[in-house]
Amino acid sequence: MSNTLDFAPMPDAQGYFGPYGGQLVPPHLKQAMDDINLAYEEIRQREDFQHELASLFADYVGRPSPIFHARRLSEKLGGAQIHLKREDLNHTGAHKINHCLGEALLARFMGKKKVIAETGAGQHGVALATACALVGIPCEIHMGQVDIEKEHPNVTKMKILGCTLVPVTRGAATLKEAVDSAFEEYLKDPQNFIYAIGSVVGPHPFPKMVRDFQSIIGREAREQFLGKHGRLPDHVAACVGGGSNAMGIFTAFLGDASVRLVGVEPAGEGIDKPGRHAATMSVGKPGELHGMACYVLEDEQGNPAAVHSIASGLDYPGVGPQHSYLKDAGRVVYQSVTDQQCLDAFMSLSRTEGIIPALESAHAVAWAMATALTLGKDEHILVNLSGRGDKDADYVAKLLGL
Repeated sequence: MSNTLDFAPMPDAQGYFGPYGGQLVPPHLKQAMDDINLAYEEIRQREDFQHELASLFADYVGRPSPIFHARRLSEKLGGAQIHLKREDLNHTGAHKINHCLGEALLARFMGKKKVIAETGAGQHGVALATACALVGIPCEIHMGQVDIEKEHPNVTKMKILGCTLVPVTRGAATLKEAVDSAFEEYLKDPQNFIYAIGSVVGPHPFPKMVRDFQSIIGREAREQFLGKHGRLPDHVAACVGGGSNAMGIFTAFLGDASVRLVGVEPAGEGIDKPGRHAATMSVGKPGELHGMACYVLEDEQGNPAAVHSIASGLDYPGVGPQHSYLKDAGRVVYQSVTDQQCLDAFMSLSRTEGIIPALESAHAVAWAMATALTLGKDEHILVNLSGRGDKDADYVAKLLGL
C-alpha cells in the first residue's frame, strides 16, 4: 500500500460526499442555506476574518491544545502507548468552541439578529452562548428536558452567559427532539435568524463548515506528533455522535495510509437492544435525517429510532454525511463501546492520570484502552479527548454511589 491516499476535495458544489449530504430541505429554506454558503465562502477568503479567528483561537480559546502522553495509563495496560489531544483544555471545556466562534463571526458578518442552536450534553450550548456573548448577538439554545436535568452545570453556565434556554419535553426529550425544536424556531424567520448547527450534520453547507472550523485539531495534532516523535501515530481515535470532533482530527490524516482512523460510537446497553444504543454506523443504514442523506437508525415504521447513550452528546440517530462516505470508502473504521466500558474508562483516566474526561470522550478512551492491550509497546494511539468531565462529575458520582 502507498504511504498516501488521495481523497478528492469534498463536498461537491451541491454539498454531497458521494451519495451523502445535500440539501434535503423545502425550496424557501434552500435559498437560506445557499445564502449561508455564499457568505461562508466569501468570509473564509478574507484576510481580516482569518486573522480575527486565528487571534481568538490563540488568545481566547488557548490554542494550540497540547498532546499529552498518558504514560501511567499506558504502563498499567502494558500495551500500546496512549496519547491525548487535550481539547478538554480549551476555553469552555471542549472542542465545540472551535466552530462556535466561526459560526458567531459568520452570523455577525451576515447581520443576523439571533443565533439558534440545539445542544445535547450542553457543550455546544455553552460554547455558542460564549461566542455570542463575545460578538454581541442574542443566542437561543434548545435542549431536551432529560439532558437539562442530567447536565445541570452546563445549563447554569448557559444562563449566566445570557442565552435563552428552551426546554424540549416532546418525545424522548433528548438531542433529536432538541434539533427538531430548534429547526422549527429557525423556520419562523430564516432571513433574520441563523441556525448554528452543533456538529458536521444537517443540510449543506453545515457539514463542510463545521468540519473546516474543527480541522484545526487535526492540523495541530499531526504537526505536534511529528515534531515530538518524528513519526505519525498508528491509530487516531475519536468518539462519534454527529461527528464533529472526529472529523476535526481525522481530516488532517485522511491522506496518510499508515494511520488507522477509528470512530467510536455508543453501544449503550448493547447494540442488540433496539432503542438502548446509538450505534448508527454499526447497525444503521443509508437514509435521510435533518436535511441530509446519511446513515440513520430507523424503527420498524421507517422513522428515526429511539436512541440511548450514557453520554448526552452522542445519543443521535444519524451521523455526519462525510462520516457515512468514509465508512463506505473503508477509510474510517467505526466501532462501538458500551455505557459500562465508558464508565470504566472515565474512572480509569481520572484516577490514573488525574484527567476527568467528558463521558463522550471516555468512549474513545475506552476503545483505546481495550485496543492497547492487543498491541505492542512501540505502537501509538492518539485519542481526541474532546471535552472535560466537569458536566458529568455529579451524574457519575451519583451513578456509582461515590
